[in-house]
Amino acid sequence: MIHMLPPHIPDEPPLTYADSFDVPVLFRNGPAKKPWRQWRTAKHKPWAGSGGFPATDGWYVSTTTWREIIKAAIEVGRDVTPHLQNQPRYAHGELVARVSPLYAYLGMHPVRGTKGRRLTLNPVYAYGTERSAKNAAAYRLGMTMTEWACRSLLGLGQTEHLELGGPIFALRNAFKDPQNKLPDLWGQHQAEDLYWLIEAKGGNVGLRTLHKGWAQLAAGSKLLGSYAHRIVLVGASVRPGDDLFLTIDHARYPGQSPLTPAGFNINDESAVGPGNLEDRLGDSDDALIGAARAQMLTYLALRSAPVSQLRTVPVPADRASRHRRFGLTTPLEGDDLTRAMRAEARKTAPHTERHTLRARIRSMGLDDFLTCRIPGTEVRLGMSRKLFAACERLHEEDLAIAQRTPGLRAEDQPADNQELSDDAQEEQRLTQRRIFRDQQEEARPRLRPLLRHAYERGETSDWSDLLRRPQEPELDMEGDEGLLEAATPETYLAVSHYSLPPARA
Repeated sequence: MIHMLPPHIPDEPPLTYADSFDVPVLFRNGPAKKPWRQWRTAKHKPWAGSGGFPATDGWYVSTTTWREIIKAAIEVGRDVTPHLQNQPRYAHGELVARVSPLYAYLGMHPVRGTKGRRLTLNPVYAYGTERSAKNAAAYRLGMTMTEWACRSLLGLGQTEHLELGGPIFALRNAFKDPQNKLPDLWGQHQAEDLYWLIEAKGGNVGLRTLHKGWAQLAAGSKLLGSYAHRIVLVGASVRPGDDLFLTIDHARYPGQSPLTPAGFNINDESAVGPGNLEDRLGDSDDALIGAARAQMLTYLALRSAPVSQLRTVPVPADRASRHRRFGLTTPLEGDDLTRAMRAEARKTAPHTERHTLRARIRSMGLDDFLTCRIPGTEVRLGMSRKLFAACERLHEEDLAIAQRTPGLRAEDQPADNQELSDDAQEEQRLTQRRIFRDQQEEARPRLRPLLRHAYERGETSDWSDLLRRPQEPELDMEGDEGLLEAATPETYLAVSHYSLPPARA
């Protein structure tokens, strides 16, 4: 049955908004009943951006940006590279699938008694969406907000999907056992010196749902045994008429075994630091591999876009200038250095020939990141020359893995899968992903110097050479006043001012 929107809800255009809002978060030591209305009435402590769990459980409120949420949406979940090796244009569709439910169903509204605003469901979701679409949206919301909470709020390193194997190489087959109902994600928190096993739930999250997630985490915890770890259950709870809030149920298991996940040595001075891998690219080859892997979807979208849809935007070449109080991104509208350097570059642009303008701005201490608008969204994504070059080399190596590995080669693929059941097809795809992942890990020692060389070479390369096309993308010196921009040391993300529809009348 299709429900009509009530007549008291006006037909309004999307709101213009400043890109920030508050997220109430309740930390506790295990699942409990939904804290009815406490996300509005409880006294919330301001989040201090500690990069880890707070000293005491209870209610907190964190101010974040829509850009942080979008970054979480595009980076969480399965690694799609095994399926997009030869069809990079479909990366655009994957990105749309990850962010469009957030745009379709979420809105913002002011909250009485507070200075900020909060996310809530909009009338499209409340009155016009069928149950199956709501379930799909709940999954995407749960995964996105879980990624945001663990990485932007709590300082976890890059997350990985647990279905491809867990953090301990010797236990990978146990984590792959289809009989084990395990959580969604795992990661390594260097500051805590712990593995994290993470389960995401979204929508109108009730106690039964949380208990199910806690059982999945307990099964994963049993497999880790004596290894020090933490289990984390994130419930992104929202329903029509209420604010979105998070419950984070957690437990820590000290363990006795040292943390030595495949490919990393936590006692090495070059080990990957907490939160953003890009902060350690200069001194950690494993961080570089991880960052290139995490940005492969964006790389494929940039690589496959027509040059007419690409542009480069100037940002300070000094990565240390992008100081973050917390979170993974630096909003550029409040970055005085970026604004001043761009203004100076614009003054010289009219008096500089086009073919030398790019070299001129680089001599002024600016780099130009390659960007592309993702069709069907209000999002622009981009990255630096150095990271693009590293992604390019990693993509080439992934192609080589697929071509030489039985079960992944094109000639090994069945001509027609229609006779297989949906479950059998999914198991076949999962097996292929696992083979691919194992081959990637085996290639890691060989990849370290290759990606390091590509990363360093990229700094002095022209975009036409990196893209292997005769013309350079357009250099955008004017900027778009309708965009809210953000950057990390090596990536770029921008959203439109006109992103979210009204939450309610």
